[in-house]
This record gives sequence, structure tokens and C-alpha cells, in this order.
Amino acid sequence: MPNTADKVKFNIKKLHYAVLTNGATPTWATPVAIPGTVSFSLDPQGDTTPFYADGVVYYQSVANNGYSGDLEVADFPASFLKDVFGIAEGTTSKVLTENSKVEPKPVALLFEEEGDSTGTKYVLYNCSCTRPKRSFATQTDSKEPSTQTVTVTSVPLSDGKVMAMTGADTPTATLTAWYTKVFEEGATV
Repeated sequence: MPNTADKVKFNIKKLHYAVLTNGATPTWATPVAIPGTVSFSLDPQGDTTPFYADGVVYYQSVANNGYSGDLEVADFPASFLKDVFGIAEGTTSKVLTENSKVEPKPVALLFEEEGDSTGTKYVLYNCSCTRPKRSFATQTDSKEPSTQTVTVTSVPLSDGKVMAMTGADTPTATLTAWYTKVFEEGATV
């Protein structure tokens, strides 16, 4: 019996990143978990351009330039900072040092959104992230955790792929393997 489609969605979880290697064919490192996802808002990027002829919109083009938005987590792990932003860790001091001359690496972001039936797993194939925004505040009468936010820009790969997502009929093998490697249509699970 096939799964039923979700009626509602809630709760983002299981955020992972996988560093992208750009070459003739994009490849990704093994996904690494980022625990503590708070929120992820994505706005579509691209324009709709009408072409007028005969007094009407004769043709309309739509550009899909990916997405951009903010990703908020409890605390980005050192592995993310080192892998993506090239932050170096001292051999003996174990102090993390940021270097302005190091370019951030593009990543795939994998995550899922729960639903009332099956939920949906996502992969954004080609993302760049800003360095984490940090807020520091004094503690008052109650303890309120600080969070960190990065701005994410997801652009199409050279073949046009931007994002993939699972559905109610996605096979169990694909769902189970989602975080073992970045999903590519036609690749062996």
C-alpha cells in the first residue's frame, strides 16, 4: 500500500552539509550532521519577464535562480567551520583561527521536514553560506540560548539542478540512504 501524502508540515530536523567539489561532474563529500537546527527560511530567486505582442502577453519567461534565506542553528560545529570556511585549528593550542584570505567552499544542504504522514527530505545541491552571525548577550532572570545564523544562497548546478525532495511514493531504500551521500537521480542507492 503506498504512503499517503502529507496534509501539513512542521519541524525541520536532521540538517547535514556535504562539501561540493566542482569539476566536470560535481561530487560531494560524505554528509556531516549539524545538530540543533532552529529554522531555515528560503525565498525563491529569479524574475518573471513578460514579452508583449499583439497587445497581450505573448510569451512569459521565468528564471529559476535558486533560493536564498537564513539558516539558524543552536551552534555551528567546528567541523562545519573548518570544512566550509577553512578555519584553522592550532595543532597544540586547539584554537580556531579565521583567515580572511580563505574562500568558503560550496556545499549541499540536506534536511527533512516532518509531516503528518511521511514528511519530506530535501537536498539543495549548490549552496554558499556567509560566516555565522553571532549575538552575545548577558543572562537575565531566565536562561535564553543564543543561536547562530548564516545566510544561504543556493544556485543551480551547471546542469540546472537546484533542489531535490522526496515524496509519498519515494522508495524506502532512497529514504534510508538519504544522509549517506548526496542524492543524484539514477545513482545506485
